[in-house]
Amino acid sequence: MIAPLATLAFLATLWLLVIVGAAVLEESGARIAAALKGKPAHRTVRIPVRVRARARLQQPVRAKARWRAAA
Repeated sequence: MIAPLATLAFLATLWLLVIVGAAVLEESGARIAAALKGKPAHRTVRIPVRVRARARLQQPVRAKARWRAAA
């Protein structure tokens, strides 16, 4: 009785691996094919971008009331 269950588990695992492998190839198959041919997967277009960053000067937060030790 354990042999059919083990076979079923093996086939289910094999099926899952095939599904995951197909999904990976579907997503990155074009890049893999381009790499095997020695060509870039996609063209990179460089556009000059100016980046501006402002330094935020923020005052430290101070407690408004003084804390006293419990008597």
